[in-house]
Order: sequence, then structure tokens, then C-alpha cells
Amino acid sequence: MSYLLALDQGTSSSRSIVFDRDGHVVAMVQREFRQIYPQPGWVEHDPRDLWTTQLETAREALAKAGLKAADIRAVGITNQRETTVVWNRKTGEPVYNAIVWQDRRAESTCAALRERGLSEPVLQKTGLRIDAYFSGTKLQWILDHVPGARAQAEAGELAFGTVDSWLIWQLTGGAAHVTDHSNAARTMLFNVHNQRWDEELLAAMTIPAAMMPTALPSSAHFGEVRAEWLGGPLVIGGVAGDQQSALFGQACFSAGMAKNTYGTGCFMLMHNGERFQTSQNGLITTAAAQPPGQPQYAFEGSVFIGGAVVQWLRDGLRAIPSSSEVQALAESVPDAGGVIMVPAFTGLGAPYWQPESRGAIVGLTRGSTIAHIARAALESIAFQSAALLDAMSRDAVASGGVPVAELRVDGGACVNDLLMQIQADLLGIPVVRPAVIETTALGAAYLAGLQCGVYAGLDELSKQWRAERVFHPTLSRERAAEKMAEWEHAVRQTTAP
Repeated sequence: MSYLLALDQGTSSSRSIVFDRDGHVVAMVQREFRQIYPQPGWVEHDPRDLWTTQLETAREALAKAGLKAADIRAVGITNQRETTVVWNRKTGEPVYNAIVWQDRRAESTCAALRERGLSEPVLQKTGLRIDAYFSGTKLQWILDHVPGARAQAEAGELAFGTVDSWLIWQLTGGAAHVTDHSNAARTMLFNVHNQRWDEELLAAMTIPAAMMPTALPSSAHFGEVRAEWLGGPLVIGGVAGDQQSALFGQACFSAGMAKNTYGTGCFMLMHNGERFQTSQNGLITTAAAQPPGQPQYAFEGSVFIGGAVVQWLRDGLRAIPSSSEVQALAESVPDAGGVIMVPAFTGLGAPYWQPESRGAIVGLTRGSTIAHIARAALESIAFQSAALLDAMSRDAVASGGVPVAELRVDGGACVNDLLMQIQADLLGIPVVRPAVIETTALGAAYLAGLQCGVYAGLDELSKQWRAERVFHPTLSRERAAEKMAEWEHAVRQTTAP
């Protein structure tokens, strides 16, 4: 039996999962780490915490599985994207904390770039909007604000990386300074057409090119894990940013296939094949995870508050003692009784892009109960995701493609059967939950397995993907359209002056 080890370095925890050749989870270990909030809008991690928790979970996962390094064919890495680390090449020590993807400190820098007329060049080269979400301006902030950092960078003494690069540097003992195309595409510095760091964008953000890692396809030889870490040398054969890795783990390999991850937020990606296309409906374009070959792309849209709305019901309203009880509470009423919740706690993401919006509950009457609010909270996740998929389908049709025919789902909240049924009803297409919902880590394992020959190709992986349950729409398209119109009306109320 061939085993693959996936390192899944997330925003709140590090996980390591051992998969067998058939994609089954053999062992999984997870460990949370410290979140650092120096001031409002700032979010940081200690890079050493990311490394130590990832290494500890990898060792424990192997022990839990009863396996040695010699039993593992290859290692795959998937990671929180956009989070920015800068370290000294000689000492391997970070010069500052990792600036997390959620961090907004670089917004003023982004505004200045927009004022300089760089929005269109950035969009055409990278597929991204200029936003503090991405890594480039985070890196610029470190160079401008950490004493001595810029001089050291210009002297070639510092290395930049997203979290994958930082982990690979540590795992290989500094032998490899690399990233993959899917992570590089999230920096606002990478030309996704020629798959190279863009000199003009580096210059615009005053970033020395010598800091940048070598960018490789997502399935490639990224280096060897030193024997001291896991008991023997291991090849790192796959790397991908978490959402692109989930798309790959869902076997969405061809244009028109889409997945939605239901986590704290929701991240929807639709594969576009080899066609680079900019969205006319508020989405971004990103590099898809892939083996070597022609560049492949995907549309992406983010919902800021997905499963987090259930946490708010639990911790804010104290409506439920645990998140798992929301389904029973929501099912205790036949519908939301006209109540609509817009959970714009931190503004609205794609396709609305309204950062000033704030949360609202509309349609309340004397007959409204906490059960109606709980159901409206679940529906809000599905409404936001339906708006995203509608935007993707409009973009696809406009370019001569076809609308999405089914939505593959993963993430913690996809186990909620009521939510998945509501989603299918709003979309009017099947919603498919896979047998293995750990698709982010599975994608990294698949990429590594392709590189080392465990899998012959994408056709084999497509055949291996299995559905656990399919949710078919039961609502008429007319009623679904009415409900979406009610949702859009509620959204407009959150943005009214």
C-alpha cells in the first residue's frame, strides 16, 4: 500500500493527514496555534508557531497511523494563502511576524496603487483586484517598517514566501526556496500568463526580485524533507494554496466544474480550463493547481461570513449551546417566516464588494422566533453562495461557455443536510457532497501522488472521486427566483445611506 502525507497549514490550526492510495483518511492530527492582534485590523501569526505545530502534527499522524517515513511515498503541502513571511537566509529566523491574509494594514498602500492607475495592469497580469488581502503590499509594509529590512533585502539577505515556502525552507533545512503557481498567483506580483514574477509589479511595490522564491507547477519536485524531521528523507511532491487544492481534491479538472468550501467563510471556485478571463461580475481570476503544462485558471469568489454566522448565533446571541444544534433548531420551523439575515459583519465580499455594509435582520414580526432567525442564518450562507454561482455562470455564458451543472461541496458546514438542501433549492442544480470531505488536504496528497507516480494521471483521480450524497433541488425555479429577489432587496437595505 502506498501512503501519502498531507500537511494542511490553516489560519487557526495546523493539521497533518495520512491518506492511503484510494484517498481514505488513515490518520489525522490537528493543533491550534496563537492568533496575534496587535491593533484593530491587524492579524499576525508567529511563523515559528506555524512550523512547530505542523511538524508536531506530522510526527503524531505517522505514529497514529503506525507508519514510518519509509512507508510514505511523498508529502503534499496546502496552506492558508496570501499570509506573508520574510526571513533571514543565513539564520532562517523571521524578521517579523507573519502578516495574515485577513490583515488590512496595507489598505492605504493599495489606495495609492489604485490612484497611480495600476488597477487595470494588475487585473490583466494577475487576475486580481488591488486589495490588502493579497501578499504584495504586506511584503512592502514589512520592508518599509521593520528596521533594516529593506537594506538587508536589497543586499540579498532576506527571503519572502507565503506559508508553503516558509514550511518548505524549514523542512529542507534551507535547501529549497520555492513556491507553486497557485500560491504565487495570490501575491499580486505574479504574471499568471507567463508564470513568472513580474518586474513592473515588483518595481511598483519596491520589492527586490532577489527575495522571491522559484515558482513551480503544483505537482513538482519541491525538495526533500530532511531525515531528522520525520525519521527519513521524503520528497515534497505537491503544493497548492488551500482553495485551489480543494478544487483539485474535488476532481474539478475541466472547465465548468465548480466547488464551494463552507468554512468560516465560503470560497467558491469554478475551473476555466486554459482560458484566462476577467470577470464582469465581481469575481477574481486565479491560477488553478495543476501538473506541469499550459497554465490553467479558475474564477474565485469569497463569502466573508459563512459558517461564522452559526458561531455568532452560539457566542453572540447565545441562541444555541453548540454549533451542531443549529440544524435541529432551524428545522423546528417550516421556513424562516419572512425573516432574512444579511451577515455583513465585516462588509460583503464577492460579487457585491461592499466593505461598508453591516449586518441586518429584516422581515421581523411579533411571530418571529429564535428558530426563524436560526433558519434565516443558515439561508444566508446559501443565499450568498447562490449569488456567487450566478455571477460565475453569467461570466461563463458570456464567454461562450456553459453554466455550472452541479456544485461539489466541502468544508465543515457541508455536513449540515438542511443547508445543503436549501443550497440546491436556490441553485436549481444538484449539490454533491463527497465521501471524503477533507478535500483541501486530499488535493495536496493527489498532487504529490501524481509527481511520484502513485497515480497515472487525472483520469485515475476522477474515477477515484466518490459522492456520499446528492441533494437535488425541490423548489420551483419561480419560487427560487422570488427568494433570491427578496435576498437582493435585503442586501440593498444594508447599503442604503
